[in-house]
Amino acid sequence: MLGVKAYNSFGMSEMCGPGVAFECPEQNGMHIWEDYYIVEIVNPDTLEPVPDGEVGELVLTTLKREAMPLLRYRTRDLTRILPGECPCGRHHLRLDRMKGRSDDMIILKGVNIFPIQIETILMQFQELASDYLITLETVDDNDAMTVDVEMKDLFIDDYAKLQALTREITRQLRDEILITPRVRLVPKNTLPKSEGKAVRVVDTRKKY
Repeated sequence: MLGVKAYNSFGMSEMCGPGVAFECPEQNGMHIWEDYYIVEIVNPDTLEPVPDGEVGELVLTTLKREAMPLLRYRTRDLTRILPGECPCGRHHLRLDRMKGRSDDMIILKGVNIFPIQIETILMQFQELASDYLITLETVDDNDAMTVDVEMKDLFIDDYAKLQALTREITRQLRDEILITPRVRLVPKNTLPKSEGKAVRVVDTRKKY
């Protein structure tokens, strides 16, 4: 609407704020300022480096910070180095967009799931509001997932439409996370609210 081209940027307060990596006009990944940072992508469990193109945890080391240098700082952000060179001609390594956080990972039935995967799917439905809650529980000795998500101001009172919407959300979530969750659509302001960072996952599973 404004005729403005938007570009993606990655930064952290611990690393002087925005500007750790930035998209070029090609928008083919975010170029890392390698004259200021050493960038590593590691397996979050073993801390061993992973090959370019493989997703892992982003680790940063500052090169020119004097007051507060950081060595091999674990960001907990999951991303990957995009292999190959960018068509723009720059040779700095490129980061892919963030896939999630290593400390947010859910393991359900042997599958690694990140809340951002679920959020990305939910955001595609214009009928849904922004608040949702993922509940993990034990049902008949099996792990189960329920996704409660608030509707927007106008709650659909047509049962058939609600059922169709629920089925489509469930299908897209299953395709993305390889697990079939139970999806419940609830009126706006139904889910509990908390100060600060929103609680997105509640795990009540039995610990064996």
